Amino acid sequence: MVIKSDCSPYNFVPETKIKVKVMIKLNFNTKRNLVLGVVGLSIAIFIYAFTTAGGKEINQNAGMAALPVEVALPVHENITEWDEYTGRFEASSRVEVRARVSGFLEKVNFEDGQHVDKGQVLFVIDQRPFKIALDEAQANYAQTAASLQTAQDNFVRVESLRETGALSIEEYDRRKQALVHAEASIQLAQAMVDNAKLNLEFTKVKAPISGLVSRDRVNEGNIIDGGSANSTLLTTIVATSPIHFYFTGSESDYLRYVRLARNGERGEARSEGLPVFIKLLDEEEFAHEAKMDFVDNEIDHNSGTIESRAVLENKDHLLEPGMFGKAKLLGSAEHDAVMIPDEIIGTNQSMRFVYTLNDKNKVVSKTVTLGPLHSNGLRIVREGISSEDKVIVNNIQKIRPGMVVNPSQVAIEGETNSLTTVAQAH
Repeated sequence: MVIKSDCSPYNFVPETKIKVKVMIKLNFNTKRNLVLGVVGLSIAIFIYAFTTAGGKEINQNAGMAALPVEVALPVHENITEWDEYTGRFEASSRVEVRARVSGFLEKVNFEDGQHVDKGQVLFVIDQRPFKIALDEAQANYAQTAASLQTAQDNFVRVESLRETGALSIEEYDRRKQALVHAEASIQLAQAMVDNAKLNLEFTKVKAPISGLVSRDRVNEGNIIDGGSANSTLLTTIVATSPIHFYFTGSESDYLRYVRLARNGERGEARSEGLPVFIKLLDEEEFAHEAKMDFVDNEIDHNSGTIESRAVLENKDHLLEPGMFGKAKLLGSAEHDAVMIPDEIIGTNQSMRFVYTLNDKNKVVSKTVTLGPLHSNGLRIVREGISSEDKVIVNNIQKIRPGMVVNPSQVAIEGETNSLTTVAQAH
């Protein structure tokens, strides 16, 4: 309120003072209300943010608890384990054909890649020099035989004179030595004849085994070397029926097989011809049956492995030396096993785990020790879970230990490695 006065000029001063006091009081009240308002607004915002965050967390937990998953009991069966190894086929026999005499290659008697029989003539070397050498050896033999006859006659004559004393001891010994020399000469001459005949025979290079022949490495009209380790390679022959399959196993595998054999749970690999089943790279099944016929006599000190061999018939010549294959052989006695699909197994560094469900529908992580894949396509679990555990088989990436989930029961079918829904649980 402002008081106005017209009596005195001094009345203007009180009027101004009163107006200032009122304005100061008004400004003070406004600032206090503003501060109180700001404080109240801050408290309201904090409470709103806290309640909103809590609500979101509750909603998230509710959403996670409601996540549907499928659970199944592991497959529990009495099985026999099979171990698998990768190996390579090799010919049961392989020969590098080389000439045993040197000379001019006159003829090639086979088509590249054909099947040849043992003893079949493959190459012919010019025989004329060797026939001449044989004639020379035979002539020398005839001369030596004549010399032997003369020495025998001379010795017979002096042998009767020795008894009468009409012949000196020196002459008798000389003729006896001449006979011995002639006999040795005839043996040498005979050896030269035999050698010449053999060289003449070697001019026909024959197949030492039956099998598939490679191409001719040397064509007609070339001079070849023979009779040494560095002789000219003419061709190769491989025998592919039967054919061998070589593979290697670890030292631990070898020890396991030996102990199984000693316990009567598996046959002896070296003596009992254990069955081996082989599949090729383009095959799904182990369709080729073989028998193990060889285990090496020592562990390789570089690789720590031991080599084994299986032999199988190859009458249709489908299998070729150098081809790769995969073999499986008996790896254990019959025993109860727990098996699960391979794709539900998780990895945490070096550990393997699976998610299971407890009685309160909470996710539990269990570390497992794994074995090999079984023939039904499921992974054998050595330790970590039992046949009563409910393993989670889907939404593996969305769940974590401790989460509450909404499970539905399914069954694991081993043969097709698939899952079939059998019930719904809430």
